[in-house]
Amino acid sequence: MQQIHGMISAAEETLREVHSASARPGRRALTGDELRRAKRAYVTGRFDLGRAARLLTGAIAPKAGDLLLARVVRLGHHRKLESPEGRRQTLFVNDLIFVCYGARYASDQFEALVPDGLELCNLVAAGGIAGICVDKHSAARKPTEIEPLGLVADVDGRVLNLTQVAEPRPKGGAQRPYTLAVVGTAMNAGKTTTVAAMIRGLAKSGLKVGAAKITGTGAGCDRWAMVDAGAEAVLDFTDFGHASTYRVPVTETASILDGAVAALGREGCDVVVVELADGLLFSETAELVEHPRFSHLVSGLVLAAGDSMSAGYGAGWLTCRDLPLLALAGKLTSSPLMVREAEAACDVPVLTLEELESGKWTQRVTYDGKRNAA
Repeated sequence: MQQIHGMISAAEETLREVHSASARPGRRALTGDELRRAKRAYVTGRFDLGRAARLLTGAIAPKAGDLLLARVVRLGHHRKLESPEGRRQTLFVNDLIFVCYGARYASDQFEALVPDGLELCNLVAAGGIAGICVDKHSAARKPTEIEPLGLVADVDGRVLNLTQVAEPRPKGGAQRPYTLAVVGTAMNAGKTTTVAAMIRGLAKSGLKVGAAKITGTGAGCDRWAMVDAGAEAVLDFTDFGHASTYRVPVTETASILDGAVAALGREGCDVVVVELADGLLFSETAELVEHPRFSHLVSGLVLAAGDSMSAGYGAGWLTCRDLPLLALAGKLTSSPLMVREAEAACDVPVLTLEELESGKWTQRVTYDGKRNAA
Protein backbone atom coordinates (compact mmCIF):
# COMPACT_ATOMS: atom_id res chain seq x y z
CA MET A 1 0.00 0.00 0.00
CA GLN A 2 2.83 2.39 0.88
CA GLN A 3 4.40 1.61 -2.49
CA ILE A 4 1.15 2.53 -4.27
CA HIS A 5 0.86 5.80 -2.32
CA GLY A 6 4.48 6.54 -3.20
CA MET A 7 3.79 5.97 -6.90
CA ILE A 8 0.72 8.26 -6.75
CA SER A 9 2.70 11.00 -4.95
CA ALA A 10 5.47 10.75 -7.53
CA ALA A 11 2.96 11.02 -10.37
CA GLU A 12 1.30 14.04 -8.74
CA GLU A 13 4.69 15.71 -8.29
CA THR A 14 5.50 15.10 -11.97
CA LEU A 15 2.18 16.65 -13.00
CA ARG A 16 2.86 19.68 -10.79
CA GLU A 17 6.29 20.09 -12.37
CA VAL A 18 4.84 19.85 -15.89
CA HIS A 19 2.11 22.38 -15.05
CA SER A 20 4.61 24.74 -13.43
CA ALA A 21 6.93 24.52 -16.44
CA SER A 22 4.09 25.22 -18.88
CA ALA A 23 2.92 28.18 -16.76
CA ARG A 24 6.32 29.88 -16.72
CA PRO A 25 7.11 32.46 -19.40
CA GLY A 26 9.09 30.95 -22.25
CA ARG A 27 10.57 31.94 -25.54
CA ARG A 28 11.46 30.34 -28.82
CA ALA A 29 12.76 31.44 -32.17
CA LEU A 30 10.31 32.86 -34.70
CA THR A 31 11.02 30.77 -37.77
CA GLY A 32 11.49 32.04 -41.29
CA ASP A 33 8.64 29.76 -42.40
CA GLU A 34 6.26 31.43 -39.92
CA LEU A 35 7.31 34.87 -41.10
CA ARG A 36 6.67 33.93 -44.73
CA ARG A 37 3.36 32.15 -44.15
CA ALA A 38 1.67 34.53 -41.73
CA LYS A 39 -0.90 36.94 -43.12
CA ARG A 40 -0.31 40.44 -41.84
CA ALA A 41 -3.13 42.69 -40.58
CA TYR A 42 -3.61 46.40 -41.25
CA VAL A 43 -2.78 47.46 -37.68
CA THR A 44 0.68 45.83 -37.96
CA GLY A 45 1.70 48.00 -40.91
CA ARG A 46 4.14 50.24 -39.04
CA PHE A 47 6.19 47.31 -37.68
CA ASP A 48 9.48 46.32 -39.28
CA LEU A 49 9.22 42.52 -39.15
CA GLY A 50 12.96 42.40 -39.71
CA ARG A 51 13.13 43.00 -35.95
CA ALA A 52 10.88 40.03 -35.20
CA ALA A 53 13.08 37.23 -33.84
CA ARG A 54 11.38 35.58 -30.85
CA LEU A 55 7.99 34.38 -29.66
CA LEU A 56 7.24 34.81 -25.95
CA THR A 57 4.91 32.14 -24.59
CA GLY A 58 3.51 30.81 -21.32
CA ALA A 59 2.43 32.94 -18.37
CA ILE A 60 2.71 36.42 -19.82
CA ALA A 61 0.13 39.21 -19.75
CA PRO A 62 -0.33 40.97 -23.11
CA LYS A 63 -0.83 44.71 -23.43
CA ALA A 64 -2.85 46.69 -25.93
CA GLY A 65 -0.74 47.21 -29.03
CA ASP A 66 1.43 44.10 -28.54
CA LEU A 67 2.22 42.26 -31.77
CA LEU A 68 0.91 38.69 -31.75
CA LEU A 69 1.37 35.63 -33.94
CA ALA A 70 -1.82 33.56 -33.84
CA ARG A 71 -3.43 30.58 -35.55
CA VAL A 72 -6.99 30.64 -36.85
CA VAL A 73 -8.95 27.96 -34.98
CA ARG A 74 -12.56 28.55 -36.04
CA LEU A 75 -14.02 30.99 -38.57
CA GLY A 76 -16.84 33.24 -37.46
CA HIS A 77 -17.92 36.81 -38.14
CA HIS A 78 -14.60 37.93 -39.63
CA ARG A 79 -13.52 35.69 -42.49
CA LYS A 80 -11.18 38.20 -44.11
CA LEU A 81 -8.16 40.04 -42.74
CA GLU A 82 -7.33 43.48 -44.06
CA SER A 83 -3.68 43.84 -45.04
CA PRO A 84 -1.53 46.95 -44.48
CA GLU A 85 -2.01 47.66 -48.20
CA GLY A 86 -5.81 47.37 -47.96
CA ARG A 87 -6.30 43.94 -49.52
CA ARG A 88 -9.03 41.76 -47.98
CA GLN A 89 -7.20 38.46 -47.38
CA THR A 90 -9.43 35.39 -47.16
CA LEU A 91 -8.89 33.46 -43.94
CA PHE A 92 -8.78 29.68 -43.57
CA VAL A 93 -8.61 27.46 -40.51
CA ASN A 94 -4.95 26.96 -39.45
CA ASP A 95 -3.81 30.20 -41.13
CA LEU A 96 -1.09 32.06 -39.26
CA ILE A 97 -1.80 35.76 -38.75
CA PHE A 98 0.06 38.76 -37.36
CA VAL A 99 -2.39 40.91 -35.36
CA CYS A 100 -2.29 43.24 -32.35
CA TYR A 101 -4.01 42.98 -29.02
CA GLY A 102 -6.61 45.65 -28.39
CA ALA A 103 -10.04 46.44 -26.98
CA ARG A 104 -13.01 47.18 -29.21
CA TYR A 105 -16.25 49.12 -28.83
CA ALA A 106 -18.58 48.65 -31.80
CA SER A 107 -22.30 48.90 -31.08
CA ASP A 108 -23.18 47.12 -34.33
CA GLN A 109 -20.66 44.30 -33.78
CA PHE A 110 -18.58 43.51 -30.68
CA GLU A 111 -17.34 44.74 -27.37
CA ALA A 112 -13.96 43.14 -26.64
CA LEU A 113 -11.20 43.52 -24.06
CA VAL A 114 -7.51 42.63 -23.89
CA PRO A 115 -7.23 39.23 -22.13
CA ASP A 116 -5.14 38.60 -19.03
CA GLY A 117 -3.03 35.93 -20.70
CA LEU A 118 -2.29 34.10 -23.94
CA GLU A 119 -5.45 32.00 -23.91
CA LEU A 120 -7.74 31.36 -26.87
CA CYS A 121 -9.31 34.64 -27.92
CA ASN A 122 -11.06 36.26 -30.86
CA LEU A 123 -10.39 38.25 -34.00
CA VAL A 124 -12.81 41.10 -33.31
CA ALA A 125 -12.02 43.41 -36.24
CA ALA A 126 -10.95 42.84 -39.83
CA GLY A 127 -8.11 45.32 -39.34
CA GLY A 128 -6.44 42.83 -37.00
CA ILE A 129 -7.59 43.27 -33.38
CA ALA A 130 -7.16 40.30 -31.01
CA GLY A 131 -9.28 40.37 -27.86
CA ILE A 132 -11.83 38.55 -25.74
CA CYS A 133 -15.37 39.19 -26.96
CA VAL A 134 -17.56 40.09 -23.96
CA ASP A 135 -20.69 41.23 -25.82
CA LYS A 136 -22.07 41.40 -29.34
CA HIS A 137 -24.89 42.71 -31.49
CA SER A 138 -27.61 40.10 -32.05
CA ALA A 139 -27.11 40.29 -35.83
CA ALA A 140 -23.36 39.59 -35.61
CA ARG A 141 -22.12 36.03 -35.94
CA LYS A 142 -19.92 34.52 -33.27
CA PRO A 143 -16.42 36.02 -33.53
CA THR A 144 -13.61 34.17 -35.26
CA GLU A 145 -11.55 32.18 -32.74
CA ILE A 146 -7.76 32.37 -32.74
CA GLU A 147 -5.01 30.64 -30.78
CA PRO A 148 -2.11 32.89 -29.67
CA LEU A 149 1.23 31.24 -30.48
CA GLY A 150 3.20 33.98 -28.73
CA LEU A 151 3.97 37.66 -28.45
CA VAL A 152 6.44 38.77 -31.11
CA ALA A 153 9.72 40.07 -29.66
CA ASP A 154 13.08 41.27 -30.91
CA VAL A 155 16.34 39.36 -30.52
CA ASP A 156 16.70 40.67 -26.93
CA GLY A 157 13.23 39.47 -25.95
CA ARG A 158 11.51 42.89 -25.98
CA VAL A 159 7.90 42.60 -27.10
CA LEU A 160 7.13 44.65 -30.21
CA ASN A 161 4.40 47.18 -29.40
CA LEU A 162 2.82 49.92 -31.53
CA THR A 163 3.97 52.59 -29.09
CA GLN A 164 7.57 51.89 -30.17
CA VAL A 165 6.85 52.89 -33.79
CA ALA A 166 4.51 55.83 -33.18
CA GLU A 167 4.74 59.26 -34.79
CA PRO A 168 6.49 61.86 -32.61
CA ARG A 169 4.15 64.18 -30.71
CA PRO A 170 4.22 67.96 -31.26
CA LYS A 171 6.31 70.18 -29.02
CA GLY A 172 4.12 73.26 -29.45
CA GLY A 173 4.52 76.59 -31.15
CA ALA A 174 3.72 75.38 -34.68
CA GLN A 175 1.04 76.88 -36.90
CA ARG A 176 -1.99 74.62 -37.25
CA PRO A 177 -4.20 74.18 -40.32
CA TYR A 178 -7.86 75.17 -40.24
CA THR A 179 -9.49 72.02 -38.83
CA LEU A 180 -12.97 70.59 -39.36
CA ALA A 181 -14.30 67.60 -37.41
CA VAL A 182 -16.95 65.07 -38.34
CA VAL A 183 -18.81 63.47 -35.44
CA GLY A 184 -21.79 61.15 -35.54
CA THR A 185 -24.96 60.13 -33.77
CA ALA A 186 -23.92 56.46 -33.76
CA MET A 187 -21.78 53.84 -35.48
CA ASN A 188 -22.66 53.64 -39.21
CA ALA A 189 -24.33 57.07 -39.30
CA GLY A 190 -22.29 57.95 -42.40
CA LYS A 191 -19.25 59.64 -40.86
CA THR A 192 -16.54 58.21 -43.14
CA THR A 193 -18.67 58.81 -46.25
CA THR A 194 -19.24 62.39 -45.11
CA VAL A 195 -15.51 62.88 -44.50
CA ALA A 196 -14.69 61.59 -48.00
CA ALA A 197 -17.25 63.93 -49.60
CA MET A 198 -15.92 66.91 -47.64
CA ILE A 199 -12.37 66.11 -48.73
CA ARG A 200 -13.46 66.02 -52.38
CA GLY A 201 -15.23 69.34 -52.07
CA LEU A 202 -12.34 71.06 -50.34
CA ALA A 203 -9.84 69.66 -52.85
CA LYS A 204 -12.02 70.92 -55.73
CA SER A 205 -11.77 74.37 -54.16
CA GLY A 206 -8.01 74.24 -54.70
CA LEU A 207 -7.00 73.47 -51.12
CA LYS A 208 -4.38 70.97 -49.99
CA VAL A 209 -6.39 68.70 -47.70
CA GLY A 210 -5.14 66.50 -44.87
CA ALA A 211 -7.29 63.95 -43.03
CA ALA A 212 -7.12 61.91 -39.85
CA LYS A 213 -9.12 59.27 -38.00
CA ILE A 214 -8.62 60.17 -34.34
CA THR A 215 -10.54 57.42 -32.50
CA GLY A 216 -11.99 54.01 -33.30
CA THR A 217 -10.77 50.56 -34.29
CA GLY A 218 -7.89 50.14 -36.74
CA ALA A 219 -9.35 49.78 -40.25
CA GLY A 220 -7.57 50.48 -43.49
CA CYS A 221 -10.84 51.07 -45.35
CA ASP A 222 -11.22 54.39 -43.49
CA ARG A 223 -7.73 55.50 -44.50
CA TRP A 224 -8.19 54.47 -48.13
CA ALA A 225 -11.53 56.30 -48.34
CA MET A 226 -9.74 59.50 -47.34
CA VAL A 227 -6.85 58.88 -49.74
CA ASP A 228 -9.17 58.06 -52.64
CA ALA A 229 -11.24 61.18 -51.99
CA GLY A 230 -8.19 63.37 -52.57
CA ALA A 231 -6.51 63.89 -49.21
CA GLU A 232 -2.81 64.49 -49.81
CA ALA A 233 -1.76 63.29 -46.35
CA VAL A 234 -3.66 60.87 -44.09
CA LEU A 235 -3.04 59.67 -40.53
CA ASP A 236 -4.92 57.60 -38.00
CA PHE A 237 -4.47 56.54 -34.38
CA THR A 238 -2.43 53.49 -35.42
CA ASP A 239 0.25 55.97 -36.47
CA PHE A 240 0.28 57.22 -32.87
CA GLY A 241 0.70 53.88 -31.12
CA HIS A 242 -2.82 52.45 -30.80
CA ALA A 243 -4.51 49.51 -32.53
CA SER A 244 -7.79 50.88 -31.16
CA THR A 245 -8.77 53.68 -28.78
CA TYR A 246 -11.42 51.96 -26.64
CA ARG A 247 -10.41 52.44 -22.98
CA VAL A 248 -7.66 54.88 -23.92
CA PRO A 249 -7.76 57.94 -21.58
CA VAL A 250 -9.07 61.21 -22.99
CA THR A 251 -5.73 62.90 -22.32
CA GLU A 252 -4.19 60.48 -24.82
CA THR A 253 -6.91 60.81 -27.49
CA ALA A 254 -6.60 64.60 -27.18
CA SER A 255 -2.86 64.18 -27.68
CA ILE A 256 -3.53 62.06 -30.80
CA LEU A 257 -5.72 64.87 -32.17
CA ASP A 258 -3.02 67.39 -31.36
CA GLY A 259 -0.31 65.28 -32.98
CA ALA A 260 -2.31 64.53 -36.12
CA VAL A 261 -3.24 68.17 -36.77
CA ALA A 262 0.35 69.29 -36.15
CA ALA A 263 1.81 66.57 -38.40
CA LEU A 264 -0.60 67.42 -41.23
CA GLY A 265 0.28 71.08 -40.81
CA ARG A 266 3.94 70.20 -41.26
CA GLU A 267 2.93 68.51 -44.53
CA GLY A 268 1.68 71.87 -45.75
CA CYS A 269 -2.05 71.11 -45.58
CA ASP A 270 -4.34 74.15 -45.82
CA VAL A 271 -7.24 72.41 -44.12
CA VAL A 272 -7.61 69.20 -42.10
CA VAL A 273 -10.72 67.02 -41.77
CA VAL A 274 -10.77 64.73 -38.72
CA GLU A 275 -13.19 61.94 -37.88
CA LEU A 276 -14.22 60.64 -34.47
CA ALA A 277 -15.66 57.13 -34.16
CA ASP A 278 -19.03 56.00 -32.81
CA GLY A 279 -21.66 58.41 -31.51
CA LEU A 280 -21.80 61.37 -29.17
CA LEU A 281 -23.39 59.24 -26.44
CA PHE A 282 -20.34 56.94 -26.34
CA SER A 283 -18.63 58.26 -23.22
CA GLU A 284 -15.13 58.36 -24.71
CA THR A 285 -16.28 60.31 -27.78
CA ALA A 286 -18.15 62.75 -25.55
CA GLU A 287 -15.12 63.22 -23.30
CA LEU A 288 -12.91 64.09 -26.26
CA VAL A 289 -15.43 66.50 -27.81
CA GLU A 290 -15.77 68.23 -24.45
CA HIS A 291 -12.00 68.37 -23.87
CA PRO A 292 -10.51 71.91 -23.98
CA ARG A 293 -7.92 70.87 -26.56
CA PHE A 294 -10.67 69.78 -28.97
CA SER A 295 -12.42 73.17 -28.94
CA HIS A 296 -9.03 74.89 -29.25
CA LEU A 297 -8.03 72.93 -32.36
CA VAL A 298 -11.37 72.42 -34.14
CA SER A 299 -12.91 75.41 -35.91
CA GLY A 300 -16.11 73.72 -37.05
CA LEU A 301 -18.08 70.48 -36.82
CA VAL A 302 -20.29 68.54 -39.19
CA LEU A 303 -22.71 66.08 -37.57
CA ALA A 304 -23.43 62.85 -39.48
CA ALA A 305 -26.82 61.51 -38.43
CA GLY A 306 -28.78 58.39 -39.27
CA ASP A 307 -32.20 60.05 -39.08
CA SER A 308 -33.86 63.38 -38.36
CA MET A 309 -34.64 62.68 -34.70
CA SER A 310 -31.02 61.81 -33.87
CA ALA A 311 -29.91 64.82 -35.90
CA GLY A 312 -32.07 67.10 -33.77
CA TYR A 313 -30.79 65.61 -30.52
CA GLY A 314 -27.15 65.64 -31.66
CA ALA A 315 -27.37 69.23 -32.85
CA GLY A 316 -28.79 70.27 -29.49
CA TRP A 317 -26.09 68.31 -27.64
CA LEU A 318 -23.36 70.18 -29.53
CA THR A 319 -24.85 73.65 -29.43
CA CYS A 320 -25.59 73.52 -25.69
CA ARG A 321 -21.85 72.95 -25.23
CA ASP A 322 -21.07 76.00 -27.40
CA LEU A 323 -19.39 73.87 -30.06
CA PRO A 324 -19.34 75.31 -33.60
CA LEU A 325 -21.82 73.09 -35.47
CA LEU A 326 -21.74 74.07 -39.15
CA ALA A 327 -23.94 71.52 -40.89
CA LEU A 328 -25.77 68.19 -40.76
CA ALA A 329 -24.98 65.31 -43.12
CA GLY A 330 -24.87 61.51 -43.13
CA LYS A 331 -27.38 58.76 -43.82
CA LEU A 332 -30.40 60.96 -43.22
CA THR A 333 -29.70 62.79 -46.49
CA SER A 334 -30.80 59.67 -48.40
CA SER A 335 -34.37 60.64 -47.48
CA PRO A 336 -35.71 64.01 -48.68
CA LEU A 337 -38.46 63.75 -46.07
CA MET A 338 -35.95 63.35 -43.22
CA VAL A 339 -33.90 66.23 -44.63
CA ARG A 340 -36.99 68.45 -44.39
CA GLU A 341 -37.63 67.29 -40.84
CA ALA A 342 -34.04 67.96 -39.80
CA GLU A 343 -34.02 71.39 -41.44
CA ALA A 344 -37.21 72.28 -39.55
CA ALA A 345 -35.70 71.13 -36.25
CA CYS A 346 -32.20 72.63 -36.57
CA ASP A 347 -30.72 76.03 -37.36
CA VAL A 348 -27.92 74.69 -39.58
CA PRO A 349 -27.96 73.50 -43.20
CA VAL A 350 -28.37 69.84 -44.14
CA LEU A 351 -25.82 68.95 -46.85
CA THR A 352 -26.17 66.01 -49.20
CA LEU A 353 -23.20 64.08 -50.54
CA GLU A 354 -23.55 65.86 -53.88
CA GLU A 355 -23.41 69.25 -52.18
CA LEU A 356 -20.40 68.27 -50.08
CA GLU A 357 -18.52 66.89 -53.10
CA SER A 358 -19.29 69.98 -55.19
CA GLY A 359 -17.29 72.25 -52.91
CA LYS A 360 -20.05 74.86 -52.91
CA TRP A 361 -20.83 74.09 -49.28
CA THR A 362 -17.68 75.93 -48.22
CA GLN A 363 -19.58 79.14 -49.06
CA ARG A 364 -22.43 78.13 -46.72
CA VAL A 365 -20.31 77.56 -43.63
CA THR A 366 -17.83 79.66 -41.72
CA TYR A 367 -14.47 79.06 -43.38
CA ASP A 368 -11.69 81.60 -43.63
CA GLY A 369 -8.92 79.34 -44.92
CA LYS A 370 -6.43 80.79 -42.46
CA ARG A 371 -4.15 78.80 -40.22
CA ASN A 372 -4.74 78.75 -36.49
CA ALA A 373 -1.89 79.25 -34.06
CA ALA A 374 -1.26 76.44 -31.57
